[in-house]
Amino acid sequence: MLFRNSRALQRLSKFSRGYLDSSLTRILDIHPEVLDALATKKPVVALETTLVTHGFPYPTNYDLSNSLESIVRSTGAIPATIGIIEGRIKIGLEKAELEELANPEIPGSVVKISRRDIAPAVSMRAFGGTTCSATLIFAALAGIKVFATGGWRASWRRIMQVHQYHNVYNFLCLLEGHVAMDISADLQELTRCPVGLVSSGVKSILDIGRTLEYLETLGVPVVSYGPTKEFPAFFTPKSGFEVPWNTESPSIAASILYTQTQLGMQNGALFAVPIPDKYEAAGAEIQLAVDQAVAESEANGISSRGKEATPWLLHRIGELSKGSSLESNVALLENNARIGGEIAVEYQKLVEEQPHSSDTMTVGLRSISKPSTQLRLPASKTTPFAASENDNASLLVLGAAAVDISAKAFEAASNSALGSTVPGNITVSLGGVARNIAEASHRVSPKDSVLLVSPIGDDSFGQLLTQESENHGMRTDGLLLQKNQRTAVCNMIMNSQGGLTTGIADMAILEKAQLEIKAIELIKQMKPTVVVMDGNCSSEVISTIAGLCTRHGIKVFFEPTSVVKSARILKAVETTISSSTSPIDFISPNLIELQEIFAVANEKDLFAKPEYWTALDNFSLTSRYRMDLEHLSRANVSDEDPSKGTLSFLLDQGLAQMAVKLLPFFRHIVIKCGDKGVIVAMRQNSTSAWRSEQSNIKRRYVMNHSDTDTIVLSHFPALPVKDLVNVTGAGDSFVGVLSSCLVQQPNAFNSQKSLAQVIEMAQRASVLTLCSPYAVSPELSNLKRTIACL
Repeated sequence: MLFRNSRALQRLSKFSRGYLDSSLTRILDIHPEVLDALATKKPVVALETTLVTHGFPYPTNYDLSNSLESIVRSTGAIPATIGIIEGRIKIGLEKAELEELANPEIPGSVVKISRRDIAPAVSMRAFGGTTCSATLIFAALAGIKVFATGGWRASWRRIMQVHQYHNVYNFLCLLEGHVAMDISADLQELTRCPVGLVSSGVKSILDIGRTLEYLETLGVPVVSYGPTKEFPAFFTPKSGFEVPWNTESPSIAASILYTQTQLGMQNGALFAVPIPDKYEAAGAEIQLAVDQAVAESEANGISSRGKEATPWLLHRIGELSKGSSLESNVALLENNARIGGEIAVEYQKLVEEQPHSSDTMTVGLRSISKPSTQLRLPASKTTPFAASENDNASLLVLGAAAVDISAKAFEAASNSALGSTVPGNITVSLGGVARNIAEASHRVSPKDSVLLVSPIGDDSFGQLLTQESENHGMRTDGLLLQKNQRTAVCNMIMNSQGGLTTGIADMAILEKAQLEIKAIELIKQMKPTVVVMDGNCSSEVISTIAGLCTRHGIKVFFEPTSVVKSARILKAVETTISSSTSPIDFISPNLIELQEIFAVANEKDLFAKPEYWTALDNFSLTSRYRMDLEHLSRANVSDEDPSKGTLSFLLDQGLAQMAVKLLPFFRHIVIKCGDKGVIVAMRQNSTSAWRSEQSNIKRRYVMNHSDTDTIVLSHFPALPVKDLVNVTGAGDSFVGVLSSCLVQQPNAFNSQKSLAQVIEMAQRASVLTLCSPYAVSPELSNLKRTIACL
C-alpha cells in the first residue's frame, strides 16, 4: 500500500501484528520501486540523507547519493534513500526530491532529523536529512533489514566514564552531580530497530572504547567485517580496540540478522567495515587532522553544541587534510553500500529458503511473527478457508468489499414527503463491486479458484463481511484488515419499483489503503488466468496491476463501477498503446460510462498518438461495414417485444463509433445497455474463428475484415425479468459469471457460438439477481454445472 499519490495501498499490506496502520498514509510515502521490492520480496538497502544535507557540499552530495544507489543496484538489491520532504517521510526518493535536499532554495533550511526531531519536522512540514537513528526507525517501519552508511555518531570523548561504575545506583548518583554526558540516539536506536547497520565503525572524532562498552551493555552485537577482530575507526582500519566477532562473509552477516529475527529479538546489529586498503595509508595523516580538529572543538566550545559538532568537525578535518578526508569518506561510503547490498541479497535468500518464515514483509517495529491479514473471529458455521502455497486461484478480483444497506419505499413518495420519512423496508447485505463479482464468480467456479483481494476495517461491518464470506464458502485470505478504519458501506435509497433513487457510498478505506503490495504478491505467486479490477481501485493501482498482468500473460478485466470512476483505466493504456495489440483485454461499461471513457480519452489526446492511428488504420473499415451497421441499427431491440424500439441508438448516440474507436485500447468491450440488452465490440486476430464469418443482421452481428484484424460488433437482446426486486448487483453478477466463463473457457469470445453461450450465462445471472433481495442471488449456484459443460 503508503503512497500519497496512489490512493490505494496502501500500505504496507501487512503491518505490526497483522494490522496496517493506515493513518501513516497521511505522513509517509513509499516509493513505487521500493514498494514493489518489498511486495515481491526483493532485497532492499536503506540509505540515509544527512550525508546529503549536512555531510558534503553540492553537487558532491547529490552525485554521491546517486552513486550509492547505483552501487546497491549493482549487487541485485534495491536502494531506499530516506528523507523528509515538506513534512512527508519518504522511503525512497525521486531525483527531484533528492535535489531539493542536496541544493535547497534557502541555504540552511533543511534540518538534521534524529528521533527527537521526527514529529516536529512532520508537523511543521519541514525538509530534513535523516540521521542514522531516524533512518533506522524508518527502515524498521518499512521492514527493510539492512542500512548502509559511513560512520555514525556514538559517545563523545567527554562522556562520563560509565565503565567505572558498576551499578545503576552509582550511575544515577553521577547524573545527580551533573557530570557531562552525550550519548548519540544512534546507540539507543540499535536496541529498538531490528536492522543491520553497515558502517565503517565509529567516527574517530568520538570515544570508541566507551561506545563499544555501551553497545555491550545494550546487548547489540558488534561484528568486525574484515579479516581480524580489530574495530575500525572510520578513516583508519585500526582503532586499538577489538570486538568479540568478525567475518568477511555476507551470508554469515545475513544469518546473524536472520537468526535474531527467528528468535524474535528486536535489536539490530552493527557490522563494522574497515576502509578499503587503498586509503589506509592516508588514514594515519587524517587521524592527525582529527586529533587537531577535536582539540580545537573543545577549545572553542563546538564540542558541547550537540549535532552542530559533527559537520563542523568534518569540515575542519577536510581543511586540515587538504581534501584527502573527503576522498576517503566517499570511498568508505561506496564500499559500505556494496557490502550492504550483498548482505541484503543473502538475507533474502534465507527468507526464500524458509517458505513459512516469520520474516515476510512485516511492517511495524513490534511485529515478530508473520502477521495475519484476517480478522480473528468466533467460529463460523463453515470451516474457514486456510490458504497454502498450492491453493492458487485462477481468478483474482481486486477492489471494494462493502456492506450494502438498501432502503425501499412501499409506495411512491409525494413531493410533500420530501424532508421526511416514508414507510418501507430496510435490508443489510454484503456488497461492494469487487466483492459482488467475486461472489458471483465463486458460485459458478470450481472450489477455491476465486480470490477476492480487498481492504476491510476492524469494525463490526468488517466482521460481518468476513463471517458471511466464510458462510458462503468464499476464501477470506485476501481480505486485508485495516486498523482504525471504517469498512466500506453503500447506503442505497430505492423507489417502490426497486429502482435506485439516490445513495451514499463511504469508500474512504479504498482511498487510504493500497492493494498493490498484496495484489502484486498474489499475482506473481498464483499466476491467475484472469484478474478483475473494479473502478474503486485508484488509477495508479489499476495501471500497475494491468502492466504486471500484461508482462505475465494474464488477462485483465476492468469493471468501471461508476461514471466518475470509469476513466481511471485510461492511465493503464496511456503509455502502452500498440498498433498490433490492445493493452486491456476486457472492459464492461454501461452506455454512460462508455461515453465518459471516450470523452476523457479525447481530452487526454490519446486519440492523437501515432500508435493509435496506426492501429485504427489497420482496421481498414469499409463502406460495406458501415452499411451493415446501418442495417443492424434498424433491427428491433427485441424480436418478442417490438415496443422496446430499434437499435438506432447504436448510431444516434454514437455507441458503435465510440466502441470501435476505443478498440485499440480495449480488445473486448462488453456494453451493458439495460433493457436494450448487451453490445459486444471486439478486435479479433487472424487465428479467430470469426475470420470465416460475414455480417449477419438476423443473428445481430456485423463484421469487418482487414489483413491483421477482424472487427466484430454484436447485439444480444435482454432476457425477460418477471419480478424485479432491485437493481443492486445485477451488473456485478453479469461480470462475475462472465469472468468465470473466461477462466473456464479462455477462448469463449473467439467464435460466435461460444460468445453467445457465455453472454447468455452472464445475462441469466443478472436476471437472477434482479429478482433477488441480495446483491448476488444465491441461485447463481444453479448455473455452475451448465457453465462447466460449455
